[in-house]
Amino acid sequence: MKLAVITDNTAAIPDNIALHQDLYVLNIPIMIEGETYYEGVNISLAEFYSKMALSKELPKTSQPSLVELDNLLSQLSTEGYTHVIGLFLAGGISGFWQNIQFLIGEHPELTIAFPDSKIASVPVGNMIASIFKWHEDDLLFQDILSRLETKINGTSAYILVDDLNHLVKGGRLSNGSALLGNLLSIKPILQFDEEGKIVVFEKVRTDKKAMKRLVDLLNEQHAKDEYDFSIINANGSDKAAYLKQLLIESGLPDQFTEADFSAVIGTHLGSNAVGIGFTPKVK
Repeated sequence: MKLAVITDNTAAIPDNIALHQDLYVLNIPIMIEGETYYEGVNISLAEFYSKMALSKELPKTSQPSLVELDNLLSQLSTEGYTHVIGLFLAGGISGFWQNIQFLIGEHPELTIAFPDSKIASVPVGNMIASIFKWHEDDLLFQDILSRLETKINGTSAYILVDDLNHLVKGGRLSNGSALLGNLLSIKPILQFDEEGKIVVFEKVRTDKKAMKRLVDLLNEQHAKDEYDFSIINANGSDKAAYLKQLLIESGLPDQFTEADFSAVIGTHLGSNAVGIGFTPKVK
């Protein structure tokens, strides 16, 4: 079995597999005031936040190119690949996962699986690293998919944002939740639910209380030796550092994967957002 893994640039890929010869990454376009940008190609993450702050309108995002994915699958076939796993941004916040399912039947020479990651960023990178590890261990394709499903079903994230309008205008959160948060100065704790949608998990009065509540949630719900934890921020490194301090003081080991949300995710969360991802360890 020669296996390729395809993802998009919202995934935070671990450094040790970033240049893996069997990993392929599709770019997602971001539109700011009529101009199209691709993170790492014609705009840096810092430049993105500067442009977003100066823009009169919120940036917009699209989906990766279906044509590019179709062509890539054809290329993989000619290069001798026999199996493909595509793991992309959660289907609950992007239509791409649903839109690509027909491509499985367009390439019968390949055994293709497009599971819904139901998440974004570091947890997706964690899943991809596990896929390559399982492949190196000579697991059968169906066994890899079974273990991946276990990871997906046990993975989620809590998120704190400064401005809910980004999520509302991007269609990622209900207007009612945003209105309540803005009017009552509530800092809701958001979560990826079982369908990969961003929902309000709990409402807290202040930012610091919300972060302390995040720490409590992780310690209440997740055994520290059974999960990989990540701290991810969108132009909010100070908030992320404070959250890390609270987590360590609570007794969690200093073994967090720390990363920046991609510009695409930053478009929807806004500046100064922070999240905690947790993914079960599946051997």
